[in-house]
Amino acid sequence: MAGIPAERYRHVLGHFASGVAVVTTRHESKPIGMTVQAFSALSLDPPMVLFCARRGSRSWSRIEAVGHLCVNLLSQDQENLAMRFATTKIDKFESVAWTPSERSGSPILTAALAWIDCRIVATHPGGDHQVVICEVNDLGAEPSHRPLLFYRSEYQKLG
Repeated sequence: MAGIPAERYRHVLGHFASGVAVVTTRHESKPIGMTVQAFSALSLDPPMVLFCARRGSRSWSRIEAVGHLCVNLLSQDQENLAMRFATTKIDKFESVAWTPSERSGSPILTAALAWIDCRIVATHPGGDHQVVICEVNDLGAEPSHRPLLFYRSEYQKLG
């Protein structure tokens, strides 16, 4: 890593607060998902977003194979979902409420702050991650909710 210790890198970049998202789809009719921290709007025309997925992630390989997904931006009361979808070897959707998006059928998590239904248009290598670029097909938000944030290696709430 260009001579920069990983712990120092994490510490310094941890000073940048970010939202928390869960990327979902249905693979062979079964809902799957994973937590991502690196997510951003990319383009207004056409509407595009990007996120980063860890290389080697089993969830990511299945989501990529499907080709469409839903990015669920988590609300401040969904820290448990952020942790649940960041784990492996469990049924991440057990007892998790969701509805299928109209366009792709990808899971929209109940009580999410916002959701973005997308089609994957490109992936690019980015070190130990893949940079995933998606075209937005549909989206929605719940303006009464507040965001879940990740700051200094901990989940945070506004205010």
